[in-house]
Amino acid sequence: MRLLPFFALACLLVCGGLRPAVAQAQQQGVQRCTTMSGDTVYTDKRCEDVGAMDRLPSASTAMAATGALYRGGCSRTLSDLVMQVSSAIQAGDVNRLAGVYHWAGTSDAGALRILDRLDVVVRRPLVDIVPIRPAPAPVLDAEGAVVDANQDGYYPQTTTQRQRPVGLRVVQTLKNSATPADTTFGLRRAYNCFWITL
Repeated sequence: MRLLPFFALACLLVCGGLRPAVAQAQQQGVQRCTTMSGDTVYTDKRCEDVGAMDRLPSASTAMAATGALYRGGCSRTLSDLVMQVSSAIQAGDVNRLAGVYHWAGTSDAGALRILDRLDVVVRRPLVDIVPIRPAPAPVLDAEGAVVDANQDGYYPQTTTQRQRPVGLRVVQTLKNSATPADTTFGLRRAYNCFWITL
């Protein structure tokens, strides 16, 4: 009889200890990850556990709480630029998004129009950021005549190296609806950094 209360207490402690782990697993859900080759992988594990990275990196809790981000320079890699754009949109900070924009050669009136467009982008919920690759080369015969314009990209390319993105498509929805709204940014490389353009 004396063991019964002890056994009940032990069961409560064990069940109570398992509940946070189950809640954390349910909260995590299915992750959308990108492999190093650019393929999309869905998993219930962390992206790092399957050798991939988060499709849309989330801002750290400290950065989200303060709304500030220390940037020790410009975005030297495309993944860093995607992180900057993603965190700016998730924070709703048009100034942070303007910080990765290539402003060289922009007039005052042009800058105001661009800031208005960037403001619209940061006010909408972010769904995804997708790289835009250049159009595939046409298929040529032995004499150099075009056999197929290859607009659909069906025929395999002769180069084995994957082409670099030429732009980023920011996939969003209109505020308080499920209507899709895409914004396409061009990519510019200047000062050994990546920048977005409209």
